[in-house]
Amino acid sequence: MPPHTHSHGPDPDAPPPSPETLTRRRRAVRLMLLLLVPVGLATVVGLVVLWPGSEPTRAEQVAATFLPAGTSYADARVVSVQTLPCGGEGTAQATCATAVVEVLEGEGAGDYQQVDLSAEVVANGVADGDTIVLTRDPGAEGGPDYQFSDFERTTPMVVLAVAFAVVVGAVARLRGLAALVGLAFAFVVLLQFVLPALLAGSSPTLVSLVGSAAIMFVVLYLAHGLSARTTTALVGTLFGLSLVTVLGSVAVGVAKLTGLTSEETVQLGTYDPTLDFSGLVIAGVVVAGLGVLNDVTITQASAIWQLHEVDPAMGWRELYRRGMTVGRDHIASTVYTIVFAYAGAALPLLLLFEVYTRPAGITLTSTVVSEEVIRILVGAIALVLAVPVTTAVGAFFATAAGTAAGGAPERGLSSLRARFAR
Repeated sequence: MPPHTHSHGPDPDAPPPSPETLTRRRRAVRLMLLLLVPVGLATVVGLVVLWPGSEPTRAEQVAATFLPAGTSYADARVVSVQTLPCGGEGTAQATCATAVVEVLEGEGAGDYQQVDLSAEVVANGVADGDTIVLTRDPGAEGGPDYQFSDFERTTPMVVLAVAFAVVVGAVARLRGLAALVGLAFAFVVLLQFVLPALLAGSSPTLVSLVGSAAIMFVVLYLAHGLSARTTTALVGTLFGLSLVTVLGSVAVGVAKLTGLTSEETVQLGTYDPTLDFSGLVIAGVVVAGLGVLNDVTITQASAIWQLHEVDPAMGWRELYRRGMTVGRDHIASTVYTIVFAYAGAALPLLLLFEVYTRPAGITLTSTVVSEEVIRILVGAIALVLAVPVTTAVGAFFATAAGTAAGGAPERGLSSLRARFAR
């Protein structure tokens, strides 16, 4: 029984592959490209057709009216804080504050302003010398008006981001840095295509599927290199994304999920009630499944190709059977990952329902909880089924390429094909 491993790259201590092995890999990649090239072209066409225009969407136009014209944001340094009791009759007394701050940027840089701080802000701790973010309304009566907006968090976030990049680069080296580049590309697609297209009213199902496919085409090859193993994983990942989309569409329709279950979606509804909020549930499941599907399919593809190279004479059935031995271990651990990740994100919601006195069945089937449960189940089903599909695809192409290779290695292959075979 092969051991369960999460190794996503080649063993640096392993001997270089033989010419026969390279030939089999090249042939496998050519076979898989017959499937992937049409999918890639369809993804490009989808990006072109669904790409949003530059005009502000209805939601953006309405949201702009909720703030005074010309509103801007500026950092400010707290000079002094004076606390005072607050809270109306019949409510528990709380502590609010009035702060004197120095505006650090913008038109009012250098000015001193007085701003009120709510009890929630004071409870989080505000001291002399702290930096906060203010909103500036230049059209207010009597001159520009400043209000507390949020705490300034640039420094801790930048430090953590740099630490993350350094750790990834130090441990995973070039492969880790390539993964960071892929992550940056993924965020570009999300911010420049997926989110604007959703706000523009395009089909959430199509937008999320096309955007996710575009991300996976680039991210997988950047992080794991051009190889038969990566191409196998890409086929399995695309299958998983398609399955999530189909299952999600069916589940959302049958369960009659509205998608209006959080403060954020309700607020979006006030900006643009024509948005497809049920479709946003599906889009969220698709995007959330990207990382886990990538992990599972890469592991399965690695197992299949390693097994095939150890014993090239192994038949499809035996290769599939041994690969699924690894896959079952991976499924068992990853299902827990999905469930606990969703449970952790929804922990405040779970605590809220814990204090309710309603029957458990009513609570579980309520709109808010059922949406999260369906997200988990749809994602888990797609994840589990992606394992045997990736294993079967890898076993098929590995054995088909081995049969086709036959004897001596090909000559005159292009440099691109050679890179795929590494």
